[in-house]
Amino acid sequence: MKKWIPTTMAVVMLAGMLAACGEKTEQPAASSAAGAGSASTKPAEKTKFSISLRTLAFNYVEKSPDINQDKWVKKLEDMTNTDMNIVLVPHKEYEQKMIQMFATNDIPDVVQGSGGVNGKEMAGSVKAGVFQPLDELLQKYGQNLLKKVPKEAWDNVTYNGKIYAIPEYLSNPSRRAVFIRKDLLDKTGLGVPKTVDEYLAVLRKFKEMGVENPYMGRENFKYSDTFFGAYDVFPYLSMFEKQGDQIVPKFFDTENMTKALQTYKTMFDEGLINKEFATINPTVFKNTILAGKAGMWSMNANEVLQWEAQLKATVPTGDIEIISAPTGPDGKGGHYLYGPVTRAYFINKSVKDPAGIIKFFDWMMSDEAEKFFTFGIEGDTYKMVDGKIDYKAPTEVAAVDEERYRQSFLWLVQDTTYNKGSLSLTEDGKKLMNIYDTTLKNEGRDGIQFEPRLDALVKNPDIAPLSDQAPPVILQHMVKMVYGKEPISDWPKVLEEWKSKGGNDVIKEATEKFNSKDSGTTVSMPRK
Repeated sequence: MKKWIPTTMAVVMLAGMLAACGEKTEQPAASSAAGAGSASTKPAEKTKFSISLRTLAFNYVEKSPDINQDKWVKKLEDMTNTDMNIVLVPHKEYEQKMIQMFATNDIPDVVQGSGGVNGKEMAGSVKAGVFQPLDELLQKYGQNLLKKVPKEAWDNVTYNGKIYAIPEYLSNPSRRAVFIRKDLLDKTGLGVPKTVDEYLAVLRKFKEMGVENPYMGRENFKYSDTFFGAYDVFPYLSMFEKQGDQIVPKFFDTENMTKALQTYKTMFDEGLINKEFATINPTVFKNTILAGKAGMWSMNANEVLQWEAQLKATVPTGDIEIISAPTGPDGKGGHYLYGPVTRAYFINKSVKDPAGIIKFFDWMMSDEAEKFFTFGIEGDTYKMVDGKIDYKAPTEVAAVDEERYRQSFLWLVQDTTYNKGSLSLTEDGKKLMNIYDTTLKNEGRDGIQFEPRLDALVKNPDIAPLSDQAPPVILQHMVKMVYGKEPISDWPKVLEEWKSKGGNDVIKEATEKFNSKDSGTTVSMPRK
C-alpha cells in the first residue's frame, strides 16, 4: 500500500481491478512450532508475509517510528519463525484506505478486516475472488483454531459454504460499559444510578462539585451513545425492528428517539456534557479523562484497569468502576451488542504456500502464545518464582500503553472479551471478570440483522456508515437538535429525508428478505 488515490476514483477502478490480486508471494516455509504451539525444531527458512493492520488509535502503534522494528514484533517473529512486513492502516481513514488498497491492487498477503466477509471495508473483495478459501488448510494446519474458535465466529467468515478468514472472536457480545469515577460518586452522597433520571441526578451533582465534564462526550456519539441504549434507539443500520408490516431501523421509533435526544439536549443545556462534544476526537477524549476531568463515560470494559492505572498517574486517589447502564421505559438498557467477530484475517489467493501463515495464526491459540502476549518476556516483564509467574501490571502511562498493545493489538487471534491470564492475578482482575459474567451479561441492546449487508446499504454510503455510527444524513440532524439548532419535534422530517435519499430501498429490501427467508441471506433475530 504505497500509493493512495481519491476514494471516488478508487470506487470506479475497483470493479475492474479486484479480479487481479497482489503480486506478493509467500516464501514456502512454515514453522512447526507455530503449527503445534510447541518448542519443536524450527526450519531454517522463515515464513515471509506482508499483513495490513488497522492502527485502532493505539498510542503505542501510531507513535511507533517503525512498527516492523518494534521489539515485540521481533520477538513474535522469532517465536514463530516468521518474517512479517506490517503495513499500518490509519484508524480514522480505515474505510477509505481499504478501498484504495483494493483499487490500486496493492494488496498484502494477509488483510485484516474489521469483521466478517461482507464488511463495507472489504469492498466486495471476497465475492470478487481476491482471497482464497481456507477449509483444507485449516484442517491440515489449523487444528488449534478449529477447536477453540466458536462456530458463530466461523459462520461469520464463511461465504458460499467456504471459510475465507481466520476470526478474532468475542464470546460475550456485551463489550462496552459505563465507567464512573467511583471516588467522585462517593462524594456526591448518592447511590449508584440505575434509571436515566438517576443518572442525570448524579451528573448534576458532579457539575456542582466542579467536575469539568460530568459526562464525557465524543464526536459522532461514538462511545457516547449510552442514553440511546436506554431508549433502545441506537441510530445504527445494523439494528432493525418490526414496525407494522415493515422492517425498519430502530431509530424509526420516534417516541423513544425524541426522548433520547431530549436527554442529550438537557445534558447539553445544563453543562453536563462538553459543549464541543460533537468534535472531540478519540485522543482528546481519552486524555481529558486521564487528566481527571471527567466523571462518567463509555468504553470497552476490558480496558477499565488500564485506564485506572493511567488515571492514577494524574489523580492518585482516582477510582474507576463499571456500573450498569441506565435503564429506560422498558426497564432495560445497555450498549449495542457486538457481533461474534471483532477482526478477521484474509489470505491473498496469490500467496503460493499459505501453510506457514495458517500455522502462524494457529500458534496464537497455543499456551506459549497466551503466556507471551499476556506476560511478555521472562526476565524483562516478568520472572518465575517457585515455578510460578511473577508479573506486575504496569502503572506508568507509556508502559500501560505498551502492555495494551501487546495484549490487544499484537495478539491477532484470541477471545477478546477479556484477558483471563492477567486478570486472574489480582483481586481487581477477578472483580472485572465477575462484572462481565454478571452485569454485562445481563444488559445490551440488539436488533434484527442481515448478513450479508443489504445491497441498498452498500450502494448508498451516505445513509449507511459503519455499524456503530449513525448515517451522516441522520447524524447531522441529531447534533443540531442537541445543540438547539433544530426542534427535536422535527424527527419525523429527518426520517422522511433519510427515506428519500435511499432509505425507502433499504426498508423495502429488509422487509422482503425478512419475509422471504432468502436462502442467500442470514436473518438474525435480537439476542436480548
